[in-house]
Amino acid sequence: MTDARPLSLWRGRLLAFTGIVLVAFSLRSAVASLSPILAEVEADVAVPAWILGLIGAAPPVCFAIFGIVTPALERRFGLERLAVASMVVATAAMVGRALASDALALLVGTAVLFAAIGVGNVVLPPLIKKYFPDRVGTMTALYSSLLAVAAFVPPLVAVPVADAAGWRFSLGMWAVFALAAIFPWVAQLVRDGRRVRGPQGQTGAGAAAGTQAGDVDEPTPRVLGRLTRLPLAWALAVSFAISSASVYASFAWLPVVLVDVAGVSHAAAGALLSLFGAMGLPWSILVPIAVARWNRVGTVYAVALVAGVTGVLGLVLAPTAATVLWVVLLGVPQGLFPGVLVLIQRRSRTHEGAVALSGFTQSVGYAIAAIFPLAFAVLHETTGGWTAPLLLLGALFLFTIPTAYVVTRTRTIEEEWEKRTGRVW
Repeated sequence: MTDARPLSLWRGRLLAFTGIVLVAFSLRSAVASLSPILAEVEADVAVPAWILGLIGAAPPVCFAIFGIVTPALERRFGLERLAVASMVVATAAMVGRALASDALALLVGTAVLFAAIGVGNVVLPPLIKKYFPDRVGTMTALYSSLLAVAAFVPPLVAVPVADAAGWRFSLGMWAVFALAAIFPWVAQLVRDGRRVRGPQGQTGAGAAAGTQAGDVDEPTPRVLGRLTRLPLAWALAVSFAISSASVYASFAWLPVVLVDVAGVSHAAAGALLSLFGAMGLPWSILVPIAVARWNRVGTVYAVALVAGVTGVLGLVLAPTAATVLWVVLLGVPQGLFPGVLVLIQRRSRTHEGAVALSGFTQSVGYAIAAIFPLAFAVLHETTGGWTAPLLLLGALFLFTIPTAYVVTRTRTIEEEWEKRTGRVW
């Protein structure tokens, strides 16, 4: 009788587990470590407003660009090598950013850092699928929880560390995690290389190529092009955009909105923003389980829709009545982020499909997300208030209705392609 129980989470996979954990933490700690200490940075290095604007726009822009590029890089180098390369570049960029002598160097270091993080964003979901196919929900919950923790821990410690040891140390100390993330994947590559070496003594490029391919197909430009014709790929990309756009718009403007429309103090607005960010943590744990174990995809989308729209209407119609509640509800659609991470793996049948879908979903999603912080500023400047920007966010949440309709159908992108075209994937 075949044992249907899942494999041990640790046995034979400890290196991959450690690598995924360290990469996940590095992806967000680097992003969240600069904004809390900008005042200290500006006291030492003159940073023009336009540079600050570019730094604020860099994450989603870089994530979108490298979401497109990464599948092609993966086809050439493999997932593990890309994980190593992204952490090497991230380590160097974090150190370089901490040593920046002027605003331009700070901007360049930030852009290079977010480019490396953009690569890591795309390769982690397929790495989970490759090494933990029997633990997709558990590993995605762990991964997304680490992203949430890494988003609110740096702001808590950045200022005290900067006060005690200077802003350069506060900014550069997060490179330790990226540096540590390199070693498990290097060790994994070495171990896989030894396994691939056969009785004929195969070594070198042939062995490495066999290891990286893993006897599975790699994503090709033809595969990437197919995704633009599949409603399922677009539905996942828009779902990702809904979560990302609401997060980036809120982190950029929510404190100002709360001060203006709810009459809270600046200190209270900062605390409410932290509450908004912390809402990502419970959903990072619950949503992957709900999707992977219970298949409650429609429920996740319905909760995100109702909570998001209610939070927006509360801030528009009665901002002072229950400000904390509106902020909490506004943070609920963050749950779509871990949901999409699980669906990328469950809605793809092949390795090449998972990598291509991860890249497509994140590149399109982040490209849309990059528009919203700027759109908030333009609408506020045009109308003189915050009602129009908030209603724009509410309209974005309404797109959960058509996207939920598409993604709740239990099929993969490969099956959708074969059904629509009559051709084999």
